[in-house]
Amino acid sequence: MWREFAGQRIDKLEAIPVRIAILISLLALTASATAGVTEPFDSNWQFLKADAPGAEQPGFDDHAWRKLSLPHDWAIEGPFDEKNPSGQGGAFLPGGIGWYRKSFAMPGSDSARRVFVDFDGVMANSDVWINGFHLGQRPNGFVSFRYELTGHLNFGAKQNVLAVRVDDSRQPASRWFAGAGMNRHVRLVTTDPVHLAHWSTFIATPKATKAGATVHVQGDIENQGTSARNVSVQIQLVDPRGASLGTQAIDARALTPGQPVHFEKDVEVVSPQLWDLDTPVLYRAQVRVMEGPRAIDQESVPFGIRQYHFDPDTGFWLNGRNFKIKGVCLHFDAGGVGTAVPVGAWVHRFEALKEMGVNAIRTAHDPPDPAFLDLADRMGFLVMDEMFDAWTVGKNPYDYHLYFKEWSQTDTRDSVMRDRNHPSIILYSAGNEIHDTPNATLAKEILGELVQVFHNQDPTRPVTQALFRPNVSHDYDNGLADLLDVVGQNYRENEILAAHQSKPSRKIIGTESQLGRNVWLALRDNSAFSGQFLWAGEDYLGEGGAWPVTTSSEGLLDRTGAMKPVAYERQSWWSEKPVVHIFRRVAPDQKAVTDPGYEGSPNRRAPVYTLFADWNPRVADAHEENVEVYSNCAEVELSLNGKSLGSKALPKDASSRNWRVGYEPGKLRAVCKTEGISDELRTAGKAAKFVLMADRPKIGTGWDDVAYVTARVTDEAGVTVPDADQSITFEISGPGSLAAVDNADYRSHESFQGNSRKAFHGSCVAVVRATGKGAITFRASAPGLAGSSLTIAAN
Repeated sequence: MWREFAGQRIDKLEAIPVRIAILISLLALTASATAGVTEPFDSNWQFLKADAPGAEQPGFDDHAWRKLSLPHDWAIEGPFDEKNPSGQGGAFLPGGIGWYRKSFAMPGSDSARRVFVDFDGVMANSDVWINGFHLGQRPNGFVSFRYELTGHLNFGAKQNVLAVRVDDSRQPASRWFAGAGMNRHVRLVTTDPVHLAHWSTFIATPKATKAGATVHVQGDIENQGTSARNVSVQIQLVDPRGASLGTQAIDARALTPGQPVHFEKDVEVVSPQLWDLDTPVLYRAQVRVMEGPRAIDQESVPFGIRQYHFDPDTGFWLNGRNFKIKGVCLHFDAGGVGTAVPVGAWVHRFEALKEMGVNAIRTAHDPPDPAFLDLADRMGFLVMDEMFDAWTVGKNPYDYHLYFKEWSQTDTRDSVMRDRNHPSIILYSAGNEIHDTPNATLAKEILGELVQVFHNQDPTRPVTQALFRPNVSHDYDNGLADLLDVVGQNYRENEILAAHQSKPSRKIIGTESQLGRNVWLALRDNSAFSGQFLWAGEDYLGEGGAWPVTTSSEGLLDRTGAMKPVAYERQSWWSEKPVVHIFRRVAPDQKAVTDPGYEGSPNRRAPVYTLFADWNPRVADAHEENVEVYSNCAEVELSLNGKSLGSKALPKDASSRNWRVGYEPGKLRAVCKTEGISDELRTAGKAAKFVLMADRPKIGTGWDDVAYVTARVTDEAGVTVPDADQSITFEISGPGSLAAVDNADYRSHESFQGNSRKAFHGSCVAVVRATGKGAITFRASAPGLAGSSLTIAAN
């Protein structure tokens, strides 16, 4: 089915995700070498961390600049400094102005084609030039964008220069660490003048059952040439095993210059494999623009077949199954690698979240890297895709509120078009704790316009907003909340439940929630409550409060991606498999800690440790310890050095099982009696050696492929020494390098780019990247300790 494209033609279109850009010329005998080509554009950039007037000109001398490959975050390189204007929100790391330049040649055979450059995101306020011609400026560092280079290029031997200026000098510009620079991937795209319009291919599954599914494929074709062309469209679905499900054709028609046309097609699939949390299977739609027997453009778009909805009475449903959304909020740094995050770093974290029982992620509070969404698709997470932390009223002097009126609808439109084929996305969010809402008239006008933009680009998904303090802004009474398809609420579970009770037609969700037990019970015990997103999934750089703290410690995972004790408590509530974990508690909560040795601080976000996974209390004399066991098993028995301390049944109120235990050195053990699993704490002796553990035995050779190696300082028996704080030096031989080093000490100001790191609570991590194929040998050493090594295969 063809029809004229009625929408306004967009000249500044934004960056195509890798998943849409996969070429399929080898999959179709009819494909031609003239079909669209997408190639990585990350290597061989020159970088200067300073302003350089005139650097946009191709003849500018950049030979003394630093050579690097993208993605790149210059802010994470530091140094930390209390005087950095980014302040506590930016982790006291530097901003400033930076320039990137790349020289490249274009073959003469491409002179009649259209050429584009796609940016997955540039942090922030970027200006881009090609051969001295200014292509445009984008303020939002989280959104993807595209520029066309056609008409400004040299072909043949003469070089071209792409220049990017990044301006993060006006600080503070964010409430958390956002990084600085070209911190996401870049690609070069060449196409025939007749091609699929950028981000126009949209796939939906209006019917999705185990018996059969309807896959709706639509898109737009544009003719940027000078003459009419006769083209047709082929749509081929490929199942998760790579088998073709047949090809559907849309008959040829004439395409006049400058007049985009729209196509749509429904394709039936018999007995599909449904995308679900435990079976995140992906199909592909191969869309080809044909001119006679030749494919002149093509895309391969992954998608999932699934059906979901929110119900006002029973909450969330996916593929006919009703369950709770158990989500977390994530910012987009990954500790020592900053905001230039390899996919392997997200894998490391996603695996821990899966283990915890998490099934959903909220992208707080901006659109993510498209590779982040690709991974959520593949690993089976649900996603709330959020747009803004501020509208017209700022939370920082130089945040997005300065650009909202001019850019918000464009950024929303582009982000939705980019993201709408991801089966993981179940909700869009128009904003987080927006300070415009006390002005009800203005807030309703802005929200109504944003919701319309979301729905225009993707009518298949609902829109929410993270409302905050409705008792002040009266969002439930003034009509603002009812502009939303699903009403979201931050931190006030009783209020959102009351809002539903007052109007039972409302669909409700907790968009941001604390980690406590009462929050979980509010969700567990109310069928209308669809789910909750906990703050936060992981500790993140920024929002540490006051120097010297650089990191928020409110997460379930620490900054290295390791599970904290509170994560194991959550696992006992959320996991579908039996779990048991044991900890000792030194205080009822963080505020009760008075011993400065436990790193207490008046700063509300400073890391204050009350739970310990060790049997090494600071006081060795006779005393009692508070022991907590987190488990979903029906009965747990605790023993000390083989002597039973009694069994306790599973509490109905989800509380932990607690014992007062007279301390003696040795082994404290908790056993899940019905499942045969256990956990134990052992008293550690003197630090003697390392235990090295890699999160995966082999990695690929791409930039996104990394392994996390944890170095634990142990005694001779292999028990972690909890107060070990030696500086550990790392060495790599073979085809590998250190991408970063890190620990969970949020007062440390060590460089993430060095080859050493102090142990904190007995451990630290190194992030390893391959530089080629072969065996990577990783070694750790420290004075007075026996060294250790391990091998990671790179292929």
